Amino acid sequence: MRSNTFGKQFTASALALAVSLGAHAVTDEDIMNDHNTVDDIVSYGMGVQGQRFSPMDALNTENIQYLQPAWAFSFGGEKQRGQESQPMIKDGVMYVTASYSRAYAVDARTGEEIWQYDARLPDGIMPCCDVVNRGGALYGDLFIFGTLDAKLVALNKDTGKPVWIKTVADYQAGYSMTAAPLIVNGKLITGVSGGEFGIVGTVEARDPNTGDLLWTRPTVEGHMGYVYKDGEKIENGISGGEAGKTWPGDMWKTGGAATWLGGTYDPDTDSIFFGTGNPAPWNSHLRPGDNLFSASRLAIDPEDGSIKWHFQTTPNDGWDYDGVNELISFDYEEDGKTVKAAATADRNGFFYVLNRENGEFIRGFPFVDKVTWATGLNEDGSPIYNTEDGRPGNPANADGEKGETVVAFPAFLGGKNWQPMAYSQDTGLFYIPSNEWSMDIWNEPVSYKKGAAYLGAGFTIKPANDDFIGVLRAVDPKTGEEVWRYNNPAPLWGGVMATAGNLVFTGTPEGYLKAFDAKTGEELYKFNTGTGVVGTPVTWEMDGEQYVAISTGWGGAVPLWGGEVARVVKDFNQGGTVWTFRLPKDRVASN
Repeated sequence: MRSNTFGKQFTASALALAVSLGAHAVTDEDIMNDHNTVDDIVSYGMGVQGQRFSPMDALNTENIQYLQPAWAFSFGGEKQRGQESQPMIKDGVMYVTASYSRAYAVDARTGEEIWQYDARLPDGIMPCCDVVNRGGALYGDLFIFGTLDAKLVALNKDTGKPVWIKTVADYQAGYSMTAAPLIVNGKLITGVSGGEFGIVGTVEARDPNTGDLLWTRPTVEGHMGYVYKDGEKIENGISGGEAGKTWPGDMWKTGGAATWLGGTYDPDTDSIFFGTGNPAPWNSHLRPGDNLFSASRLAIDPEDGSIKWHFQTTPNDGWDYDGVNELISFDYEEDGKTVKAAATADRNGFFYVLNRENGEFIRGFPFVDKVTWATGLNEDGSPIYNTEDGRPGNPANADGEKGETVVAFPAFLGGKNWQPMAYSQDTGLFYIPSNEWSMDIWNEPVSYKKGAAYLGAGFTIKPANDDFIGVLRAVDPKTGEEVWRYNNPAPLWGGVMATAGNLVFTGTPEGYLKAFDAKTGEELYKFNTGTGVVGTPVTWEMDGEQYVAISTGWGGAVPLWGGEVARVVKDFNQGGTVWTFRLPKDRVASN
């Protein structure tokens, strides 16, 4: 698995086009105001808070049927697999990443390729969940993205030529990078992947112009954080204060808690929000305790990486219920007061609303049809465990090589996995791409070995229903009410976008880009892209017309880890294309 193309460049006319189209630098102000602007997309999440809500309403429920393809750009070659990227748009140029750590600049008007960059990947990379990449970051004249061998690459956004490359971690120990970086106040914020290999999760800040470290914050209790000043590495406190408080022995040294999905930022509280993944190993009987800061949401000070507060969704996780899913800031009114809240739909099947100023639990409720590992939540949001048959058995108590098998809802792939949800400022609803599945799960003996899978568990995933797995849900965060739902035969594995045109967009593994009425859930539009969709849609305005784009190409974790579910999707076609649509000017109507 090796690419020999390094900063692949194209014709002189294409380079001239890139320079003319992409001449303007991306500023901190551009990024912080991304949620309000319509002519560009310069942050992952269509705004640093991650709401994925567009204020555009030219395209709406009255004219969505007139949305038509404008162009399709192929990523080319045989490197297909899952395409989970979110495109970025600046000055008429689209920037998008693809499987196997590739990056492209494309003329957003015509679909003509401007430049392509293929990372030189070594043979020994160990991505757990497909060779995906979810996107990059724009800053100044740079496009920055992570690679499967745990490097950060900064390219000149106009030419595609490398400006700097930094190694973040040791890929031979299981580290990789798949998330889109986050830019906050002139700092490049990144996490790491690799939780199935006993790595240690971290959040890091770098100078985006040079790649030099500014601070690093481990997300496993007991590891030292650092700030870097004038080239010096200065200790900045141990995560959690000391080692071993919620971990037995030395297990904190290989504790997991990978920060593999990236983060969001809340300007109101000046806080970076990161989720953390599963503790390692999966066999929870080997590590009694809460195992901080795994399966948690962390509020981090962007200045020095200090942890302001944490909220743990699954203490002593024994089901691989990563707490890594995005935490989205939003405000709502209650008793005449504005509540500064943040919400997350966890893999464990519960939806949590927190006070984003201090991390206090406001409310929580199941957002999937069935949860069996816990019977509910306490007043502080901690789980009420099912102590009878909720947790897989301890192999140390069994005669054989594995402990007692339990049936758990949801499966470890989660009530919602990585695929980002959206929040509509108009309806006040969250739109959650979720799945209904269960798993047989059991524990096995395991010991840590560098670069080897560190699970100590076996599993088989099964659909929970005969006729559907995926469910797109509209949920009221103030009441827990499911306002509407759309059932999909195959699992939903792509992101969601909401717009002021009363529309909700997402893609399906069957290959469709679909649009729904945001208030009622009525399906209003679908277009067959020819391959499964696991990317995330975006929309912008260009030349007075509204555009929609989405990366398509079936893959991700489901066909690799999905057990019986994988058989449901085994005939879906792979691919690698960015589809771009537009609403013609003469079809603009008002809601």
